[in-house]
Amino acid sequence: MDHLVETVPENNPGRDENGDEENGRQPERKQEEERDRAHEDRAMTDGPDERLGDLDDALENQDYPTTTDELVAAYGDYEVEAQGGTKSLEKVLAPTDNQTYDSADDARSRILGLIHR
Repeated sequence: MDHLVETVPENNPGRDENGDEENGRQPERKQEEERDRAHEDRAMTDGPDERLGDLDDALENQDYPTTTDELVAAYGDYEVEAQGGTKSLEKVLAPTDNQTYDSADDARSRILGLIHR
């Protein structure tokens, strides 16, 4: 009786190539995610005065408590750096309801949250 013995290569090149491609993509994606996170971290670690410019000084000198409407009336023309480019404070605050802010930090936090969406 003759037995046919089929030899199976230990290494299937087609499979390894696909695996390598998939493994190659995984580190690429991971690197992109890390770059994106690093960029976001740098944006958030800038001092508020770097993100809000002259508006930061104005917020520090504002009397508190104050409201969104009062901030818009007083500083609505101030330009701030937002994700889509520069915007006036009035445009940044437009989608919000009239809120009360107890301090410059409170107002600054709200504004920064809106420009980093």
